[in-house]
Amino acid sequence: MRGSPIEPEMTADDVGGFLAMMDAHGIRVWLDGGWAVDACLGSQTRPHGDVDIVIEERDVTVAVAALQGRGYAPVPRPDTRAWNFVLGDDAGHQIDFHVIVLDEHGRGVYGPAENGEHYPSEALTGKGTVKSRPVDCITPEWLVRFHTGYQVDATDWADVSALCGRFAIPCRASTCGSDCVRNGSAQ
Repeated sequence: MRGSPIEPEMTADDVGGFLAMMDAHGIRVWLDGGWAVDACLGSQTRPHGDVDIVIEERDVTVAVAALQGRGYAPVPRPDTRAWNFVLGDDAGHQIDFHVIVLDEHGRGVYGPAENGEHYPSEALTGKGTVKSRPVDCITPEWLVRFHTGYQVDATDWADVSALCGRFAIPCRASTCGSDCVRNGSAQ
C-alpha cells in the first residue's frame, strides 16, 4: 500500500493468489503471524492487514520481482531491514517478508548471524490450510512462543488462546505473559 487511503487487508483469496504466484516461481514460503495461526486452525478467525511470510534469502529477488510486476512497492516503515520488510500495492495488499538463511541444522537464521536470531528447525515444520489449500507455516507451539514473551494485546491473546485450546498447548504465565494470569487462563 503506497499512499493509498485503503486500509490494508489480506483476504484468504489474496493469500491463496500470492501462494499460487510463489508456487509458479518455485518459491517455498512459510506463513507466519496471524495467517499462520488461522492456517493451523484451518479457518480464518479475523481480518488480517497483511500476510507475514518466512522466505529463504535465495528466493527474495525473484519473489520481489514477481510482486513488483503486479504493482507492489516497498512500504516505508521505521523497522525496515534487509531481512524484514513490507511490500504493498495500491489495493491495500501487504506482504511482510521475514528473510532467513537455512543453516546446516535446518534453522532459519534471521538477520546477521551475530544477532543470534533464528527460526528453530522444528518451527518450520508446521502444516495448515487456507481455504482448503495446504500450506507450510510456523508450528502452533512456536506461534504461541513467538506471540508471547511480551505484553500481548487482545488480538495476540485471541490467537494464543485459540492455538492453546485447539492443540492442547499449556499456557503458563511464563510463556504467555501477564495476560494469561489476568484472563484466568494460567495453568
